[in-house]
Amino acid sequence: MADQEQKKTPPKPFTVEEGVRKVRSFVLRQGRFTPAQQRAFDELWPRFGLDYAGQARDFDAAFGRSAKRVVEIGFGNGEALRFAAQQDPSRNYIGIEVHAPGVGRLLNALAQDGSDHVRLYHHDAVEVLSNEIADGSLDEVRIYFPDPWHKKRHNKRRLVQPEFARLIVAKLAHGGRLHLATDWHDYAEQMWDVLDATPGIVNRAGERGTVPRPEWRPQTHFETRGQKLGHGVWDLLYDKN
Repeated sequence: MADQEQKKTPPKPFTVEEGVRKVRSFVLRQGRFTPAQQRAFDELWPRFGLDYAGQARDFDAAFGRSAKRVVEIGFGNGEALRFAAQQDPSRNYIGIEVHAPGVGRLLNALAQDGSDHVRLYHHDAVEVLSNEIADGSLDEVRIYFPDPWHKKRHNKRRLVQPEFARLIVAKLAHGGRLHLATDWHDYAEQMWDVLDATPGIVNRAGERGTVPRPEWRPQTHFETRGQKLGHGVWDLLYDKN
């Protein structure tokens, strides 16, 4: 059995084609990448996609206009980002996601909607924030239902950690806001522990406070399913002072 285990080949990295270029992505261990999603990368990435370059981005040039910017980190299948873009055409939206099928699905939706005020990264959010987005340049950052890594030994893998919180605060403009949502109370507790102690931002609802789901965040299928299972949902809203 041990010999058989050693002979197993690792999963191949997924590759998407953008014109004549090939972009290496994360290893996909679940989910199915459909022909329609592949076509979205082939045909729509030049319109909506931003290739990670590791240096400060001129977003006014990328969008063809100057407007306030909203970043959604880990947009999943793009349901909330698509809704927000439809409701708020006055601001520019930047989505960051590593899961290729979700990116492909949102590319198709954006083309259907004609939402040319949205751009997408298919890359790690920490690297994008650190290297491509200037300090003080974002009006809002949104993180909806990040992976809870619910086993205690895996809690250290959670996205919302002190260093990451400080990075987000640095990218927010004065008066900007950070909006998070989770359906794991334990993760909400960690968010409070981290964010209430992070200099430069204040919980709008007071220490360890939550707000009702804002009108700009739709109730997703994921959220509805969780509520049917008896999960609560916590929305946390922080303002940069």
